[in-house]
Amino acid sequence: MQNLAEGTNILLDPNLMCKKTRRLRGKLAEICRHDSALLKEIIIGGINLGFRECEFQFRNRRWNCTVLRKSMRKILMREQMPLQDQHLTQQQRMNRINNGSTMTDLSPLENRNGRNRRPGGRRGRRKFWDNIKFPEGQWEWGGCSDNVNFGLRHSRVFLDAKQRQRRSDLGTLVKLHNNNAGRLAIRDAMRLECKCHGLSGSCTVKTCWLKMPPFREVAGRLRDRYDSARKVTLRNDGDSFMPEVPHTRPANKYQLVFADDSPDFCTPNSKTGALGTQGRECNVTSSGSDRCDRLCCNRGHTRRIVEEQTNCKCVFKWCCEVTCEKCLEHRAVNTCL
Repeated sequence: MQNLAEGTNILLDPNLMCKKTRRLRGKLAEICRHDSALLKEIIIGGINLGFRECEFQFRNRRWNCTVLRKSMRKILMREQMPLQDQHLTQQQRMNRINNGSTMTDLSPLENRNGRNRRPGGRRGRRKFWDNIKFPEGQWEWGGCSDNVNFGLRHSRVFLDAKQRQRRSDLGTLVKLHNNNAGRLAIRDAMRLECKCHGLSGSCTVKTCWLKMPPFREVAGRLRDRYDSARKVTLRNDGDSFMPEVPHTRPANKYQLVFADDSPDFCTPNSKTGALGTQGRECNVTSSGSDRCDRLCCNRGHTRRIVEEQTNCKCVFKWCCEVTCEKCLEHRAVNTCL
C-alpha cells in the first residue's frame, strides 16, 4: 500500500518524482536531470488536462472526479473501477515534428507519385494504418504531424517504469493494463488531415499529415470503456489476471479492467475518499446519472427558485459588434439532501 501511495503522490504532483533523483535509475532519472521542460510543460500539463477532462466526463455522476480533501488521492490508491491516468499521452499534442514521414515505427512508405503505401510489419503497426482513412487521388506527406511515438514512449516511461520494477501483483497488472489501454485509445484514433494547395482552390497539390483526435473525443471513448470495464482476479501463476466470472471472455488490450468494486459514493467515507452527494445539484427531468433519485441515492432533494442574469435582446451592429441587454431569469434548482 505504501508503494501505491507513493505512485499516487507522483501522479498528483510529478515534481515529487525528481526530489529524490539519487534513487532514480534509467529513463526517469534522465527526465529529471536533463529534460525538465518535458516534466514541467508536458507531463504536468497533460496530467492537469486529464483531471479537468475527468471532471467534465463525470460531472453528473455520484463520483465526479473531485480533488477536494484528498479524495482523489485515496481513490487512486485502490484498484477499483479504472480511473483516468491514461491522459498522460496528451503530451503528444505539444511535441510535433515537421514531416510525417519521419515517425519511426508508424511511418508509411512514401510514394510521392501516387497514393502513399501502408507498411507491413508488426500487427499493431498494421492495425494503426487500417484505422486511417486515406484520401482518394494523389497526395503527399507534409504539414506537421503529431509525433504519437514520442508520447507513447515517454508516457510509458513515466507511468509504467516504477510499476514494472515491483513484484507482480494484481494491482500492478491492472495499472499497467489500463495505462496501455489509454495509450492505444489515442494511437488508434489518429486521423489524416489534408490541405489543398493551388490557385483558386484548384487543389493542384494535396498535402496530408497525422493528427491526434480532440482530447474530449478520446476521453469520451475511455468513459464508455470505463462503463463496460471487466472485473479481474489474479491467476495461479501470479503473473497475469483472468475474468472473475468463470467462462467469460478475457478483456482485450483495449478494454479497461478493475480488481475491486467501487463504493457507492452516496455518503462520506474518509477511508475510501468518498465525499457523498449531499448538496449536489440534480435534474428531476433527466433519465441519466444526474437524475435526482439516482444522484441523491433516494434520500430526496430540495427545490428552490433562483434569479440569474442572462444576456437577452442581442443586436448585431455593423461592423462588428453584438450588444445585449441583461435580463433576469428564474430557474429551479434541485439539491440533494
